[in-house]
Amino acid sequence: MTGLEEVRLARAAWSRLVEPGDVVAGALVASLGPVEALAWLRSVAAEGAAGAPVAAGGLDGLVGTPASRRRLGVAVGRWAPRLATVDPARELRRVDALGGAVLIPEGPGWPGRVGDLGPSGPMCLWVRGRTDLDALTAPSVALVGARASTAYGDHVAGELAAGLSTAGWTILSGGAYGIDAMAHRGALATGGPTVAVLAGGVDRLYPAGNARLLAALVEHGAVVSEVPPGSVPSRSRFLQRNRVIAALGGATVVVEAAWRSGALSTAGHAAELLRPVGAVPGPVTSAASAGCHRLLREGRAVCVTDAAEVIELVGPAAAGPAVRTHEAREVDGLTAEGRLVLDALPLRRGGELAHLARAAGLAEHEVLAEVGHLELAGLAERDGPGWRRRRSPARGS
Repeated sequence: MTGLEEVRLARAAWSRLVEPGDVVAGALVASLGPVEALAWLRSVAAEGAAGAPVAAGGLDGLVGTPASRRRLGVAVGRWAPRLATVDPARELRRVDALGGAVLIPEGPGWPGRVGDLGPSGPMCLWVRGRTDLDALTAPSVALVGARASTAYGDHVAGELAAGLSTAGWTILSGGAYGIDAMAHRGALATGGPTVAVLAGGVDRLYPAGNARLLAALVEHGAVVSEVPPGSVPSRSRFLQRNRVIAALGGATVVVEAAWRSGALSTAGHAAELLRPVGAVPGPVTSAASAGCHRLLREGRAVCVTDAAEVIELVGPAAAGPAVRTHEAREVDGLTAEGRLVLDALPLRRGGELAHLARAAGLAEHEVLAEVGHLELAGLAERDGPGWRRRRSPARGS
């Protein structure tokens, strides 16, 4: 067994022993190394010291005070009962049978941004799909929001994801119903990669209603978790999963969220990691957007309304300024009716005339005239029986 394989086995064991975000375990592993820390834990547990203040031998930097020794002792009491069921070799075989892998900080493919989480970071990442997470998530944006999303939120999430994906960005989300699912679908519709971070094991494509969607992610991106195969999602794991989404992304955008939505925790983690945070405004009468409005009002997020503004938010990128300059110049010459029709045009499948008229609040003959102007301006194109926004500007051409 090579040194790297031993480290991988040890980290896989730690991912079974501790719950996500356990800073005591993270500090212990950082202090001793994963292999040595696991050996130390087995030794302490064998002595029956679990739950008692731990002696400071070899751990002076970690347990320099009585309080820290007590804290480590309590943590050992949490971890020790799981030692008997830990079999990392079996779990590595299990994920290998699924065509997956285990990524570790010491090995290839590990996304360096996750290191910003410090001792609360994942022990390892269990992955199905593409295992080059470092390259896959280098140009990435997290799109998050409510499970109980509205038609407005679904539309915006899909359009943002499609626009960003077309411009070369990987879409990150949590694989849940609502905004998460629409973000993943928006990326898949353009043929772009997308990554879901799960709260349970990668062998459990949860929620079951999104199993086919998540299977598509395995083929065209990745499904990721910090907990090993067989692990069941729980409320605490969902909340901890959010910090991984925030760490992986170059920016986090809250598309639609109620006042107490869990998506706000993702935004909070992103802010703590000094990542840009954006929020999409919604109807002022919509409770489903109250969380987004809260972020904007408190100055904790930047208002974003399209893919170009998200690209500006995330930072310098070759496509960003070109997209914005082109569209700004062309839109300046539009009539009020033209702007309404432009806003109504989908990025993906073409919208038929009746649909565009309803969305824009105009008569069909008015929409038909404005679509012609938009085509001449290079902002719209035919797609089957309808029209959609022209995609070439989003590529910075």
